[in-house]
Amino acid sequence: MTTQRAIIVQEAGRATLVQDAPVPELPNDYILVKTKAVALNPTDWRHIDFVSCNGATVGCDYAGIVEAVGSTVKKTFKKGDRVAGFVHGSNAVRPNGGAFAEYVIAKGDLQIRIPDSMSFEAAATFGVGLTTVGQNLYQSMELPLPGEAESDEDEMSILIYGGATATGTLAIQCAKLSGLRVVTTCSESNRNLMFQLGADAVFDYHDANVGEQIREDTDDALEFVLDTISTPQSAAICSAAISSAGGAYNALLDVRSARDDVDSNVSMAYDVLGEPYRMSAQEFSPDVSNPDFGIEWWNLVQKLLEERRILPHSYQVKPGGLTGVLTGLQLLREGKVRASKLVYQVEEV
Repeated sequence: MTTQRAIIVQEAGRATLVQDAPVPELPNDYILVKTKAVALNPTDWRHIDFVSCNGATVGCDYAGIVEAVGSTVKKTFKKGDRVAGFVHGSNAVRPNGGAFAEYVIAKGDLQIRIPDSMSFEAAATFGVGLTTVGQNLYQSMELPLPGEAESDEDEMSILIYGGATATGTLAIQCAKLSGLRVVTTCSESNRNLMFQLGADAVFDYHDANVGEQIREDTDDALEFVLDTISTPQSAAICSAAISSAGGAYNALLDVRSARDDVDSNVSMAYDVLGEPYRMSAQEFSPDVSNPDFGIEWWNLVQKLLEERRILPHSYQVKPGGLTGVLTGLQLLREGKVRASKLVYQVEEV
């Protein structure tokens, strides 16, 4: 076991399936996992196209079986455990750390055991999405953790803009478990799904005055917004919805509210690892204490998944294994995937 198949960035806009990539060496605080299933995220193709990461293995979301455990990992993982989680794919600083490969290295204490009732394919869908939800709702906004909220007649509202996205569906479920009143946006075709997930109010983002509608619905008291779409257009709608007294606007890409009385934050899921990374020419040095939050958060997530209190985003298991992943990345790039995650079984050829 010295070489493997892996999807590696060759140049801007092009990644290929390499047949003889080296199996990554195991850092002391990581686990080595034989990959069973991977899920695709928009960040995967965006890194290939727009971030200088030639030679890096692509992919962030995975599920598989533990092969080896680093000497400083504190969680009691052992060979043969079924695990899932999040890794920093297309990372120029750790180029062999991506998920779209037969073997993946993952920061041990931030990974979870897969509940017995859950498939590898379902487990692979959670990594980026739930990391992002944890960072924004609980690390940044400091909202009550799921299951810890006390009953209160004056329910706090949160807007999850883009409720039908992979991050949006998970954020809605977590926010409800935190005792919040959840307001969300989607297209009319996903309206019923939003209510099924627990949303209290659903608005069509196509409406010209949707921001004003949300402000009226929340009695001009909306303080918290997670914008999973993160475009200038979505930021403008969210700004119109936030209380006239101000609030917090959290985005997943580098867009901000135009209002001075709104605290704008941009989240990178990679920061939870607490390790330096580079995106093109820009260097990032996350707080080294971030993994402490990540460990607490993913321990809670594992419990919620075991209790079936969080359900996966809708997903499709597509054919073709790692070769199929390249097709899936192109579908994402072309905007042909909506309200569903693409999942691939790595061992399928």
